[in-house]
Amino acid sequence: MSDNRKYYYLKLKESYFDDDAIVLLESMQDGMLYSNILLKLYLKSLKYGGTLQLDENIPYTAQMIATITRQQVGTVERALQIFMKLGLVEPLDNGALYMSNIELFIGQSSTEGERKRRARLALQEQKALPQTGADKCPPYRADICPPEIEIEKEIEIEKEREGETGHPAPAAYGRYNNVILTDTELSGLKTELPDKWEYYIDRLSCHIASTGKQYHSHAATIYKWAQEDAAKGKAAPKQGIPDYSCKEGESL
Repeated sequence: MSDNRKYYYLKLKESYFDDDAIVLLESMQDGMLYSNILLKLYLKSLKYGGTLQLDENIPYTAQMIATITRQQVGTVERALQIFMKLGLVEPLDNGALYMSNIELFIGQSSTEGERKRRARLALQEQKALPQTGADKCPPYRADICPPEIEIEKEIEIEKEREGETGHPAPAAYGRYNNVILTDTELSGLKTELPDKWEYYIDRLSCHIASTGKQYHSHAATIYKWAQEDAAKGKAAPKQGIPDYSCKEGESL
């Protein structure tokens, strides 16, 4: 259910405290106190368009103002006299007090209206931005962003990960998921080391995990190890019986 109640607020310009009347007021003895009372009276008068009234029939008296501002009656009476001399407050025929220039300070809205105002502003900002696929889902309606938009965003993210070359992003392999290979590199290993590629991937994975060493290219490291083993006449374990031993000092 929409909340259409009206809310009033005080709008102060940046130059409010530079106004001659306010500067004079605050320069007086107890001027800062009077300035505080004045702001409270502005706030209290908002509901009735600047008139200080408890309701439509009862105007505020000095005693009532003293109560709502938490000040002594004498202080309030002196403040009201000063306000009237400075033209900040005017007495009305019905005995009520009217806050001068209140029309400059009154702000009014409702929760429903405020929501629509924010939506319009967000839409205007959205139109001012370059139009891309992501702009199809405005920020103020992100909670109901259509699934296809979300899918499109995910696809775009994946494309970014693939890089400018268009090649798929590398994936992690091995017992400890720390051997990084592209699809092309993995395919090459399977072709050139048909019975050994899994052994060498797990061997490198174990070696990296145990020593913390970093390699510029994991595929190149595997090829180098395979060449060294072949030169030494060392046969890799048969498929399905991997050797996970990590020898200390094992090098490229």
